[in-house]
Amino acid sequence: MKTVILAGGYGTRISEHTNRIPKPMIEIGGKPILWHIMKNYSNFGYKDFYIALGYKSEVIKDYFINYKARNSNFEIDLKTGEISFQDINSDDWRVTLIDTGLDTMTGGRIRRLKNYLKNETFLLTYGDGLCDVDINELIKFHKKHKKIATVTAVHPSARFGELSIRDKKVHSFKEKPQVTQGWINGGFFVFEPDFLEFLDDDSTVLEQDPLEKLSSLGELMAFSHEGFWQCMDTIRDRDVLESFWRSGEKPWIKK
Repeated sequence: MKTVILAGGYGTRISEHTNRIPKPMIEIGGKPILWHIMKNYSNFGYKDFYIALGYKSEVIKDYFINYKARNSNFEIDLKTGEISFQDINSDDWRVTLIDTGLDTMTGGRIRRLKNYLKNETFLLTYGDGLCDVDINELIKFHKKHKKIATVTAVHPSARFGELSIRDKKVHSFKEKPQVTQGWINGGFFVFEPDFLEFLDDDSTVLEQDPLEKLSSLGELMAFSHEGFWQCMDTIRDRDVLESFWRSGEKPWIKK
């Protein structure tokens, strides 16, 4: 099953990084967040990726063109240019990189991948969010209800740290915890090919007309996920994910 990752936005809310690189290339633990997302899918056996590019697409292209060299020792003959790789430590992924336009909206980017996705159920997520959702259970849920689309519903992260107070003493402190009420779009979709007919043009926003129409038709189902989910919209979000990595927790990895 093919996995589409939307990686073309400007990332204006985290411009401290995105004035140099696209948002999906911001690093967590020395690896782009895009890599962490792909690693999670590949852990469930989904290794055929279609990356919808836009802003600073050349940075993502260069990363994958040089991926083998980045992850292996090698010997190079500077006279002939011949490269001999040693101790190859590379992932067995197939990655298709598609320019989908600089100002194309999320739905429009998917529409531009139509020729790659026709007649197949496919997975899709955003290139800036990590989650420990069980992809196999998500797909099982989708196949069971037989509707056009499934979205992973998650609890949002709180904006502020949470204090547990008894007798004016702080007994626990949690930095930006997930709330336990309310559901939001967490990405990690499953779509039937019929979904592509709901995408009109480059200006189509996935989260507006297409999903709203599917919802009104009873063709959009929610896979409720109570586990870890964290998007990376701001520097603070990035720092939260980095602190997890440094502590060795990596809660977005399904155990």
